[in-house]
Amino acid sequence: MRTQGSLVADEVSVVGARVAGRVAEAPVDLGDITREGDLLVLLDQADFRLEVVQAEAQLAQTRAAVGLRSDDPVEKLDRERSPPVRQEKALWDEARANLQRAQSLIARDALTEADREQLEASERVAEARYSAALNSVSEKIALIHVRESELAIARQRLVDAEIRAPFTGLIQQRHVAPGAYVKVGDPIVTVVRTSPLRFRGTMPERHAQELELNNEVRLHIDSLSEPLVVHVTRISPSLDVLSRSLLFEAEVNNSEGLLRTGLFAEAEVVLNTDTQAIAVPSSAIVEFAGAEKVWKVTDGTAREQIVFTGARRGDQVEILDGLTSGDQILLDGQQGKVARVVDEQRGDPVNEVPVNVLNE
Repeated sequence: MRTQGSLVADEVSVVGARVAGRVAEAPVDLGDITREGDLLVLLDQADFRLEVVQAEAQLAQTRAAVGLRSDDPVEKLDRERSPPVRQEKALWDEARANLQRAQSLIARDALTEADREQLEASERVAEARYSAALNSVSEKIALIHVRESELAIARQRLVDAEIRAPFTGLIQQRHVAPGAYVKVGDPIVTVVRTSPLRFRGTMPERHAQELELNNEVRLHIDSLSEPLVVHVTRISPSLDVLSRSLLFEAEVNNSEGLLRTGLFAEAEVVLNTDTQAIAVPSSAIVEFAGAEKVWKVTDGTAREQIVFTGARRGDQVEILDGLTSGDQILLDGQQGKVARVVDEQRGDPVNEVPVNVLNE
């Protein structure tokens, strides 16, 4: 089955900006080879560095509020031993001691009821302030995690200011220049991977059910003297409703970089290796007035026979209609004429050839 299509890139990525900023450097341009992780565009990093410094200072401030040093892990923080809680715990212990001493004075009528109530109120206030201190430390621990996340985001933004290649490929287009201001999501560089390439073709609906993965495909490209033999690697799950055709792809090795994306190719898809076709040498076919014919030998006489041709493979031409297996035709169609064909051993030799049957 013959079809047509084009070579497309294995991957095409329009690399965008993850942060907004002004372009400081753009070291790549059209056609440059880039490796995965190579720098494509560098944004001005001054503001991003200041954001990192600010986030580090805010984190240090929050950690100091609960008595943590810069290298102390938050998970090992004991709320009871944090300075604010220890202070409120001491005040609560003092209030409880005062209330206990007051109990003995009341038994000896040495303390009025009003004084006792005041001491009890002071003890309850001290307890409440202790509980509030514990909650405050828990809040500050949560705030530490927030500050750590803010610092991580600031550092990531600094990294994102360096826009790097997602894979090894070629630069198809650079969308920005030094000095340009880019917003989040703006296209920066288009990178394509051309090794391998993909041949993308279509199969008519009547042959769609015959197409299978690993079917052989022979690609004929004008810039190559010999066809490329590849195999079907991907098949669309549905037909195009407008063209009534099935899209398929075949992977094409391009390790030497000789092929370009967009190249037009004619393809011969081998749908069934057991299918046979009638083929004759190309020298036996004569073209005249837009028609193709051969000289067919019938009952010892050569006569013209109109044929319809199909695929060509080397010196052999597929015959779609006009001949059947076993027919005798002249090898050199240019010398054909209506005449009796005589056996070579009896004189007047005339070259003739049997029609071949070839596997498609």
